[in-house]
Amino acid sequence: MSVRVFVEGESINPEELRDMVSKNGCGSIVSFVGITRGKEGEHEVHSLEFDAWGEKLPLVLESIAERAISDFGVSSVVIAHRTGMVLPGETIVCIHVGSEHRREGFHACSWIIDELKGQAPLWKKETRSDGVEWKGGMG
Repeated sequence: MSVRVFVEGESINPEELRDMVSKNGCGSIVSFVGITRGKEGEHEVHSLEFDAWGEKLPLVLESIAERAISDFGVSSVVIAHRTGMVLPGETIVCIHVGSEHRREGFHACSWIIDELKGQAPLWKKETRSDGVEWKGGMG
């Protein structure tokens, strides 16, 4: 069982993080990389800015990763989430799940992003062509 979590103020390198997945007994690595869209509806997105409850976020991510390992039987989870300003096309969140078989890896990865969006103490400021909007906060 291997869990690695990162809260990054600078860019995230998904390939670097994928190399951190424990490959012992691993037959697949399932990945999710979330990036900033350049549009929200009809409006251009100029940037997103993520603010986090600094001490709490890594603990929440670690708890989600550990639960994915126990509930889905995967062997390794690596999660990274950005804070600060993220421009269109840049990576916001990266999840890699190592598993013996692909099916549990896909299920775990999908579950992790859903849990992260519902539990992570993150607030997002969207700066768009029609103004600024705050979203989020612990689900």
